[in-house]
Amino acid sequence: MTYRADERRYERQPYNRSGRSGLKLPVVSLGLWHNFGDNRPVENSRAILRRAFDLGVTHFDLANNYGVPYGSAERNFSRILREDFLPYRDELVISTKAGYDMWPGPYGEWGSRKYVLASLDQSLERMGLDYVDIFYSHRPDPETPLEETMGALDRAVRSGKALYAGISNYSAEQTAQAARIMRELGTPLLIHQPSYSMINRWIEDGLLDALEEAGMGCIVYSPLAQGLLTDRYLDGVPTDSRAATSRFLSADRIDRDLARGLNEIAASRGQTLAQMALSWTLRDSRVTSVLIGASSVKQLEDNVACVDGPEFTEDELQAIDKVTGPRSAAGR
Repeated sequence: MTYRADERRYERQPYNRSGRSGLKLPVVSLGLWHNFGDNRPVENSRAILRRAFDLGVTHFDLANNYGVPYGSAERNFSRILREDFLPYRDELVISTKAGYDMWPGPYGEWGSRKYVLASLDQSLERMGLDYVDIFYSHRPDPETPLEETMGALDRAVRSGKALYAGISNYSAEQTAQAARIMRELGTPLLIHQPSYSMINRWIEDGLLDALEEAGMGCIVYSPLAQGLLTDRYLDGVPTDSRAATSRFLSADRIDRDLARGLNEIAASRGQTLAQMALSWTLRDSRVTSVLIGASSVKQLEDNVACVDGPEFTEDELQAIDKVTGPRSAAGR
């Protein structure tokens, strides 16, 4: 059946300006890290993407190595884009990244100019696009000069293959240095994509301040801590859960007492634990958008509903801090 977008899609959620740029992003964006590779039915992916756009989610976030196998998320997205979303291309913000391992040998990861620009070309080919809206350096390279990596991002924008440049997983100091280099090159960084959640608060120790000073936006990933901040693990570890099946989350990381304590606070707010966790990441105005994943349309709808949650009271924030304890360090 031919897809026609919901005419009321822009009434469903707010849009925030990314730093001091002209680009606005939806408060909730969709990440295609999981659930969009060849190990998932493409029709399920299609249903999620269609519903996301109908709910005002205009930003779809990818990376070169997303999906199983690597690159399959971009290829599957390309098919759905071609068949469903081409009439709406100018309403979409599509991003991809380069930095983690993608192909064998010394030129298949990190931040060299050769890898970064070759990866962008490959991503564009997989997605059937002339350009992406945002192209990220996915992680800092400890052995490549930052000037080289930022120079590659500058080149990507100047070539017309990306409209904006971003970085991900950079520390506050690295972010300030990268922002300075890009300003001097004449292509200011648009945005930073760090991990952030109620139990992973590292960006509060300097990074948010660095972004504000640089005029950059912030879009956070893993706001649900790979599912730890959902009702999925309140009573144990289901056999089909991410903790039981994924290399990114192990069962020994599950803290049911923490989840239950936070779930009580969420219930008093009229939210699910996941909705409260998402709302919490957005309480700071310096956070432009939150990236969610989704394995089903229902999960997507439940999470996007976080935009309808109430403002946090000081008592609620203090209660959350009491349950979560000390701030956690960064971790992908």
